[in-house]
Amino acid sequence: MAKELSEMTLEELWELFPIILKEHNTDYKDWYEIEKEKLLNCIGRKNIMRINHIGSTSVEGLIAKPTIDILLELDNESNIEQLIEALLHNGWLLMSCEKNPCINMIFNKGYTKEGFAEKVYHLHVRCYGNWNELYFRDYLMEHEEVAKEYGKLKLKLIQKYEHDRDGYTNAKSDFILKYTEMAKEEYANKYNPNSMH
Repeated sequence: MAKELSEMTLEELWELFPIILKEHNTDYKDWYEIEKEKLLNCIGRKNIMRINHIGSTSVEGLIAKPTIDILLELDNESNIEQLIEALLHNGWLLMSCEKNPCINMIFNKGYTKEGFAEKVYHLHVRCYGNWNELYFRDYLMEHEEVAKEYGKLKLKLIQKYEHDRDGYTNAKSDFILKYTEMAKEEYANKYNPNSMH
């Protein structure tokens, strides 16, 4: 009998779910749209301020882990317990949960005890804010040479960090931060809720 995911150590999980990079799949956009509709139906639109496809699968042509990252931003009136219940009831697993000073939860779908399902999702639930991921995504979409450079960096890192997600994420952070800062300058306050008209 395969162990339940909840019984596995971090090392065992990383072994079962290695970092896999794949060429861009044009279906990613559809996978996102279908899941977005399901989310809106299961939690309702009332408290959702914004929902976005983020991460490398949102950038056409970019090599990526075949995981759809979704950023769901909520207003302050949201009933968090109800939201968690609804998502758990609809096949999401809660991976991490911070409620203070601001909501920051990560759910996933598509992780099974046999390994990855065909479609894998990460759902980032946060309060409405000026999130770096939105700027970085837009910058990669509009600067093809930077997206190519990012793809090369990932291919180099995977050799070292295939079974170490934290190491992989940390090793990319300088690159991401550098271009996020440039994006914030270029796009001014594009996603800042306080400056939206």
